[in-house]
Amino acid sequence: VQLQASGGGSVQAGGSLRLSCAASGRTLRRYVMGWFRQAPGKEREFVATITWSGSRTYYADSVKGRFTISRDNGKNTVYLQMNSLKAEDSAVYYCASQRPSYSDLRTSEYDYDYWGQGTQVTVSS
Repeated sequence: VQLQASGGGSVQAGGSLRLSCAASGRTLRRYVMGWFRQAPGKEREFVATITWSGSRTYYADSVKGRFTISRDNGKNTVYLQMNSLKAEDSAVYYCASQRPSYSDLRTSEYDYDYWGQGTQVTVSS
């Protein structure tokens, strides 16, 4: 199973980026998916999660109203649309699939078993 995150880059504050997470070796259709991020010197933190159907989502308070998680199961891909970016959003962003034993939306990284390699997002103020 491989998760490939892409779409990161450098933007100015107030700008937008769209991250993608493509899966190979596993269909994402049945899995809750999440995005996490890790800034230098900080622990990895939860950003957003989405049910397998896309009907329910949950966000960290710090990104609520600015970020949108979505998925296209036909393309085996999960997205994170990030708008109104702030300098504090700068981090390496990781996508992950939640352990199949859980059906609800989880925010702990320990509840996710497969991870992408991360994509760097840098927001300059």
